[in-house]
Amino acid sequence: MFDIAFSELVIIMLVALVVIGPERLPKVARTAGHLWGRAQRYVQNVKNDITNDLAIQEARQLQASIKENLSAIEQSTREAILTVEQKILQAQSDISPATPDEQNPSAAQTPGRPSKPV
Repeated sequence: MFDIAFSELVIIMLVALVVIGPERLPKVARTAGHLWGRAQRYVQNVKNDITNDLAIQEARQLQASIKENLSAIEQSTREAILTVEQKILQAQSDISPATPDEQNPSAAQTPGRPSKPV
């Protein structure tokens, strides 16, 4: 994160020792460590929140695209069903209604002649 070399860190510690003094330096170092830890946790929490928000947004986009695809599939299915029903109705109307003679060929014989010898 920060590009601080070891020599620069040693100089900072020496200046802190001179300015703060040897009695209060451990307490200040502990406090600085706690603050540094809190800052790192805060940054990590912010990163996690951003990642979660992005994941939620992607999930919503995926859900929307799935709904669009589903509605397109439902529409094409409805169209296919209508097409099949129209073809069935057309096929039924193309077949002329059968007369009773065509349905039963034995009834088409002349009434004077029996179909079977008696």
